[in-house]
Amino acid sequence: MNKFNIENLDLFYGQNQALKKINLPIPNRQVTALIGPSGCGKSTLLRCLNRMNDLIEGVTIKGLLTIDDENVYGNIDVAQLRIKVGMVFQKPNPFPMSIYENVAYGLRAQGVKDKKTLDTIVEQSLRGAALWDEVKDRLKSHAFGLSGGQQQRLCIARTIAMKPEVILMDEPTSALDPIATKKIEDLMETLKKEFTIVIVTHSMQQARRISDRTAFFLMGELVEHNETQNIFNNPTDDRTRGYVNGDFG
Repeated sequence: MNKFNIENLDLFYGQNQALKKINLPIPNRQVTALIGPSGCGKSTLLRCLNRMNDLIEGVTIKGLLTIDDENVYGNIDVAQLRIKVGMVFQKPNPFPMSIYENVAYGLRAQGVKDKKTLDTIVEQSLRGAALWDEVKDRLKSHAFGLSGGQQQRLCIARTIAMKPEVILMDEPTSALDPIATKKIEDLMETLKKEFTIVIVTHSMQQARRISDRTAFFLMGELVEHNETQNIFNNPTDDRTRGYVNGDFG
């Protein structure tokens, strides 16, 4: 079953066409990796999934993009869409407040006031992000005191707390060291049991390690998408073969 279906999607920044006739199913509760050279359109497509491109002036989108068969660009509550489709960015961006309040912030904004409820969800979310054991004794400490990898997992916990169905990740480990990167990758393997995950990554090794399906983009076009092992071991397009073999970047 697919969480998203993308059909003949075009995206323009003014007169510049950034995405060209994209057709891509994104399965439910799997990790789908978007790969390709810089500027190929993969992050642009990622931002289409929760309408983050709405925030950019002069963007025009044509085609059909659905989530659970509902038109993302139709008569939909965008605020609710962005709760349903959470996002983790390239650099960790914790709020300038305590670890606890980072996770509780969105819940409070949604009107959750009961402390017992907040405590429970904060703990569950931190556990879900594999961070609880590291921070349970310093929840009142400032989030900026965490390491980069811990901050990124805190951002994942903050996303989980809102009970999304999808987590978008835009190069979530590019600013992290190898040890922190492995923790995030291990976490994704656990998270996909409950969430649909779409990740943009420049690392082909990472895509190969953590994704179930991979889509390769080049100059705004979706060249090929398939199960990850097929993309890397038996690509059908010469451009894909050249990219995964490192012939161009």
